[in-house]
Amino acid sequence: MARAERARAVLAALERLYPGADCALRHDNPFQLLVAVILSAQCTDERVNQVTPALFRRFPDAAALAEADLAELEALVRPTGFFRVKARNLREMARVLVRDHGGQVPPSMEALLRLPGVARKTANVVLGTAFGIPSGVVVDTHVRRLAHRLGLTTHQDPDKIEKDLVALWPQDRWIAAGHQLILHGRRVCHARRPRCEACGLSALCPKVGVA
Repeated sequence: MARAERARAVLAALERLYPGADCALRHDNPFQLLVAVILSAQCTDERVNQVTPALFRRFPDAAALAEADLAELEALVRPTGFFRVKARNLREMARVLVRDHGGQVPPSMEALLRLPGVARKTANVVLGTAFGIPSGVVVDTHVRRLAHRLGLTTHQDPDKIEKDLVALWPQDRWIAAGHQLILHGRRVCHARRPRCEACGLSALCPKVGVA
């Protein structure tokens, strides 16, 4: 099966399997989502969701976070790992939001990438989930693994994988398909022991790299 044909078939199968897939990070607004995504680096969404309720009660908006005591902020985000870097990035990010954007998260890739702690993956999540803007495909560890196994890319670099996926998929599917692949990676296509026998994509999958 040609790559483009497989990509279309994978999209259709993902929609059947996970029609309501969405971002797993709990949030009520774009600011909360941005904070949660920054915290999710090298950390599970489940752990982030355990940390953010107390964090958002203490710092409900960018103005409050911009004035945070760094030691207190570090203590709140410590369970997510790399807490010193994350705390510093969060406070600096909030200060830029207050200074340059009236405390609001800007719906712009260019503006988001200028925020401390924000790279393209984070910006794609925020734009897609908070604003419904299909700026690209979110390439996290699950999408990276599945795109390779499904034969949709030969690359390991996230930026190159994203370029391959956006070339294969229509723009109006970029947001949902990213969420669906992530969910499939969590539930079925695990890193070490993929459950191929229970996989709804098995008939389409060349199982690249699977022993």
